[in-house]
Amino acid sequence: MEYRGYDSAGVAVADQGRVSVAKRAGKLANLEDRIEEIGADKLAGTTAIGHTRWATHGRPVDENAHPHLSYDGKVAIVHNGIIENFAALRAELERDGVELVSETDSEVAAHLMAKAYNEGETAGDFEASALAVVNRLEGAFTLLFLHADHPDRIVAARRSTPLLIGVGDGEMFLGSDVAAFIEYTKEAVELGQDNVVVIDRDGYRILNLDGSEATGRPFTIDWDLEAAEKGGYDSFMMKEINEQPAAVRDTLAGHCQDGRIVLDEQNFSDEFLKSIDQVFVVACGSAYHSGLLAKYAIEHWARVPVQIEVASEFRYRDPVVDARTLVIAISQSGETADTLEAVRHAKSQGAKVLAVCNTNGSQIPRESDGVLYTHAGPEIGVASTKAFLAQVAANYIVGLAVAQAKGTKYPDEIREIWETLEEIPGKIEPLLEAAGQCEEIAHHLGALPTMLFLGRGVGFPVALEGALKLKELAYIHAEGFPAGELKHGPIALIEDDLPVVVIVPSPRGVPQLHSKIVSNIQEIRARGAKTIVIAEEGDTAVEPYANWLIRMPQTSTIMQPLLATVPLQFLAAYIARECGNEDIDKPRNLAKSVTVE
Repeated sequence: MEYRGYDSAGVAVADQGRVSVAKRAGKLANLEDRIEEIGADKLAGTTAIGHTRWATHGRPVDENAHPHLSYDGKVAIVHNGIIENFAALRAELERDGVELVSETDSEVAAHLMAKAYNEGETAGDFEASALAVVNRLEGAFTLLFLHADHPDRIVAARRSTPLLIGVGDGEMFLGSDVAAFIEYTKEAVELGQDNVVVIDRDGYRILNLDGSEATGRPFTIDWDLEAAEKGGYDSFMMKEINEQPAAVRDTLAGHCQDGRIVLDEQNFSDEFLKSIDQVFVVACGSAYHSGLLAKYAIEHWARVPVQIEVASEFRYRDPVVDARTLVIAISQSGETADTLEAVRHAKSQGAKVLAVCNTNGSQIPRESDGVLYTHAGPEIGVASTKAFLAQVAANYIVGLAVAQAKGTKYPDEIREIWETLEEIPGKIEPLLEAAGQCEEIAHHLGALPTMLFLGRGVGFPVALEGALKLKELAYIHAEGFPAGELKHGPIALIEDDLPVVVIVPSPRGVPQLHSKIVSNIQEIRARGAKTIVIAEEGDTAVEPYANWLIRMPQTSTIMQPLLATVPLQFLAAYIARECGNEDIDKPRNLAKSVTVE
């Protein structure tokens, strides 16, 4: 689970009336050293909780690492999310003489649990005390409670952040992702909002916050442990780049039946899709860039206006949505806090929401009106690769479904587009061989301070995605621009030896766009820049102006991003290593799933 946070890590074990804790700031290796230092026998037991932290409140130091212990040493907790009213709760505890030892919001939950268990109406009752504490908390959180007096049980609660049950044989698991227990069981249970679960070795009980019985949704995990391991690659990111043909192929599978486009659990009639008069796409990071490509596809095929929104801004700017608005919410994890809040706002305004998501059982699909699942499998590398391409493919499926319902494309046109889309996985495969060329380019460039990316049309979102990957992995400044904007300011940045990546549209698509970007390349070369040009096979016009030329197979213009993105992923990874970041799976300050606003 280190990919979800790696500022610190820790474990707590309950056994024979005591709770033992080991924790350390930094990566898991530091925790392993700590356990070896104190002796693994000091952490013996059959009930345990663990945590890998992405710092919100408090610096990534030992004192702020989870698990946190209560003042009496009997309660241990781990926590994802943010307790928004922690300041008032902390002040209350300090007035009662409790000394807090960390800077975190999380620690208050441990002390409140101890007080509830030791005194008052819930004294001596583990489950009731946990319910009492959770009902006092505000914010988005997942909490796990361990108590020395009840070494056979764990009590956990979730509000807006992920928590899943793994059902084993004589053993039970809890995790924020199925990757936590896939080695031991494929049977899982999805919890609802504001649920509390009690597990022991033999089973589980799910409760509502008022203590009444609740039910979860059982499901079977459709991938195995091997999918969550490196499989001989030196990083998860490199493995996941190479899995992209399968990710796109699996995402497309089953969505064209008898010549008609079919969505997954869409719950949308053709009448509704025909009636929509605008589309909003809400997303963050790489998912936002996939949304930009959705705009090109949906407007081109379905002739419906599409607005792209950074999810964190959507509900704060009072967008105009109504019952004839389709909102597409894109999230790999299905737990992205900003996107989840955008979904809730859109539904409160009467809009219908379609989730594009990679994670079965996550919150965004649960709260949406329909869901189109990508089938990229687990993505462990923090910088998104295969999930991004799967999202682009899924967005294109949505665009074709809307065009089909509205009749803006004839059935034979839709079949032709679909056939072109189905060819893409086979065209990604030869691009995987560009890894060596990208490594050579990165070695020639060495550690560099900045890099620019240019594109036109659908190449512009690709430029943005390439720049984001480089920022995430190499920690250097990188910007993506529409090539047509070059003369309106960015050309001032061009200087000798500045590396500029240019994504060149096909000369077979819109010829004037191709000739214009060739002119852009000449302009930046004349000012001393070094050009890394990504162009399709057979495009000879760019050859005189490229310091390095990376070829991609020919395809239609709208499909080109599914190919052009791949060498940019390799470039970012190899440049990151030239800049000294060997651990490309875990870029600093980032977490895989951002479950707080």
